[in-house]
Amino acid sequence: MNERRLMRIGIVGTVVAAVCCFTPVLVILLGAIGLSAVIGMLDYVLFPALALFLGIMIYALWKRRTARSN
Repeated sequence: MNERRLMRIGIVGTVVAAVCCFTPVLVILLGAIGLSAVIGMLDYVLFPALALFLGIMIYALWKRRTARSN
């Protein structure tokens, strides 16, 4: 996988996870479709997802930096 694709995946995933973590978007959507029982478990999924996508983005930046220095 090239660093551009990794960067896109990292940025999009980070933005989606951050929006779902820090705004009530998912809470409203899940409540509207009748899955409000799942809301208590969101923190167990969203925070690790945010960390994973941030890690992918940092890896892509590191890979881009090492490719340019060589």
